[in-house]
Amino acid sequence: MKLHDELPTDHKLAQVYRWGAAFCGLVLLVFGCLGFADRLSPFNTHGSHIAGLSTNGVLSLRSVVFGLVLIGGVIAGGNVASTVNMGVGAHFLLSGYAHLFILDKPANFLGFGMTNVVFSFVMGLVVVTFGMYGRVTSRLPHDNPYWQRRHPRQAAREAAARRAAVRARASLPQGGISTGNAR
Repeated sequence: MKLHDELPTDHKLAQVYRWGAAFCGLVLLVFGCLGFADRLSPFNTHGSHIAGLSTNGVLSLRSVVFGLVLIGGVIAGGNVASTVNMGVGAHFLLSGYAHLFILDKPANFLGFGMTNVVFSFVMGLVVVTFGMYGRVTSRLPHDNPYWQRRHPRQAAREAAARRAAVRARASLPQGGISTGNAR
């Protein structure tokens, strides 16, 4: 079974995933492109700052790649955008934790500073929140495709009841009130 077979096709939630991915992807693209425009050395771990964040050529490349991945999610839309957002957001959160432990150590080849760690956490939380919007909560409305996917029997019963109600309304006379037996 493929991932897209397991996820329901969503409706109005797709716009949340897409706009969220577009915003975050553009922020990452701008940051990465500014790093390239500054002609940073690939593994410089001191000195270069853009928009208050320390950076180098590799971090600029990484920012552009993840920005393009998020923009790819925007183009694909729907469940793909949601899944991409959750994956990229998780990556940023894990990256923030990893770089928190290697600050001021030789393993910090991306030149992360504390502001980068905070940015990574914030960006990760924002992106993962956009990805989870409408998917993860205890009180999804019954017309939500994720609720319907998690409760197929109840969703089928409710859909059958709606169809029966529509048929019953269609069979009523024009006034909408059944007159019963006329004498």
